[in-house]
Amino acid sequence: MGLTFKENCPDIRNTKVIDIVDELKAYEVDVDIIDPWCDPLEAANEYGLVVSKAAEEGVYDAVLVAVAHDEFKEMGVKAIRKLGRPKHILYDLKYVLPKDDVDIRL
Repeated sequence: MGLTFKENCPDIRNTKVIDIVDELKAYEVDVDIIDPWCDPLEAANEYGLVVSKAAEEGVYDAVLVAVAHDEFKEMGVKAIRKLGRPKHILYDLKYVLPKDDVDIRL
């Protein structure tokens, strides 16, 4: 969740999230990128990525919160957990959610 350089900003220049995406793809992981701030056309042109504004519920083995957009904070842990399959991992890279509600955190 998130591709932009920082929260609540549409800028994707110098985003480090692309490194995470590239690493996951190197392991042949299918990655869906959700970012309400990112211009999908810019992401396609700059990085060759497809970016969506919203995610499907119940389809992900893992959910990674990579950018602390207000929209993700407002969703809260229950809504974000609904994106995952019954047994999934929720990784909060940016401390968006309470520590006890996530599986992994930096």
